[in-house]
Amino acid sequence: MLVAVETLNVDAASFRQMEEDAKAAGEAPEAGVTRRVQDTVKGRGKQHNRVTGSGGMLLGRVLQLCPGRPAEERVAVGDRIASLISLSLTPLRLDEVKAVRTASAQLDVVGEAVLFASSPYARMPADMNERLALAVLDVAGAAPQVARLVRPDAVVVILGAGGKSGIMCAAEARRRAGGGGTVVGVESHAPFADELEKLALCNHVVRVDARQPMATREAVLAATGGREADLVLSCVNVPDVEMTAILCTKDRGVAYFFAMSTSFTKAALGAEGVGKDVDLVMGNGFAHGHAEHSLSMLRDLPEVRALFERRYG
Repeated sequence: MLVAVETLNVDAASFRQMEEDAKAAGEAPEAGVTRRVQDTVKGRGKQHNRVTGSGGMLLGRVLQLCPGRPAEERVAVGDRIASLISLSLTPLRLDEVKAVRTASAQLDVVGEAVLFASSPYARMPADMNERLALAVLDVAGAAPQVARLVRPDAVVVILGAGGKSGIMCAAEARRRAGGGGTVVGVESHAPFADELEKLALCNHVVRVDARQPMATREAVLAATGGREADLVLSCVNVPDVEMTAILCTKDRGVAYFFAMSTSFTKAALGAEGVGKDVDLVMGNGFAHGHAEHSLSMLRDLPEVRALFERRYG
């Protein structure tokens, strides 16, 4: 499938890394991100961040379909689609970067991309702004996987709970844990923490930097009455949060890493070093039916939708 690309939705860890690198070099963030994306695509043929190893996804219009694609597919030339496969795996050519929107980590571009027959994608919904839908589809794998993991009355801790994936995870955890469950959102960015409290998805919002393992653990234990979490979800866009997730998880609990900034080495050796017998799970951006699952959640949660529209739409 050949796609005329209109928007790149860069993953949060990659976008933050490029912003910080640009600032360190004395560049304006928007110009710095633009240059780094253009250099990456020119050098690698795809948006594959050399530091984080991650990419994002795209929005565009179908230009051509290769003969021989599965006949059951309901996609046609001219359809508007979002890729559900990482930009780190998507052949891409960029002709122009027209605008950078830092709040949503999106770039308006002119270019073309190729999606293979095995590459998942979603047709854009007709009942919401495309930028909003793109923001949700970027983290669509999170909520359905949380739904598989959260049991009634569970204690769930979400690191980076005020961001896109964090809010979706909090909403799903709230639904699955029920009234007897305890959902704790950890968020250091004050505006995001304020908005998270207003959504009332979490029993407690803890304002602490998740890169401080002991401080976060103590704050979480204070919020839960001394209970460690059955499930910790790492949804941050910064590195060095592995030990925090592990220390907040009970023995035989699960630490689930959605963050693209996660170091497998730090997580595996860190759990060993502190003698924590927890399951360390690597987040997967794909789950069957994940696009519709997450879009349906947004339709069912008007307050979350309104917040996402303000931020990303």
